[in-house]
Amino acid sequence: MENTTHLVLCVDDEVVGLRVRKILLERAGYQVLTAADGYSGLELFATHPVDAVVLDYSMPGMHGGEVAKRMRETKPEVPILLLSAYVGLPLEVSSLVDVYMTKGEGAPALLEKLDSLLSVPAAARLA
Repeated sequence: MENTTHLVLCVDDEVVGLRVRKILLERAGYQVLTAADGYSGLELFATHPVDAVVLDYSMPGMHGGEVAKRMRETKPEVPILLLSAYVGLPLEVSSLVDVYMTKGEGAPALLEKLDSLLSVPAAARLA
């Protein structure tokens, strides 16, 4: 599947994980923006035509749940995939995102879930 029309924003405070995810997504055909914290992620989200977000949960300053909440307030149609090392997250966090997955699920699962999110029309996700 050719994804060159899709712009994905990755937000993660772990530099190595962010770099690896960027390479993985670019090799899969996505255009990728990266942010090392929630604040810069929100700025990129507001100023670029982002098609999807891959968001880390545990970050200093502002965790992924707070970032997702703010993103939903401005562009509710953009799908958010939340990544976490934690197995269980509070319902008030997981209810803000389209897909939640653990980092241990690996690259193939990330690509599959992201492809799936981007193939569903926004109206169907918001219904």
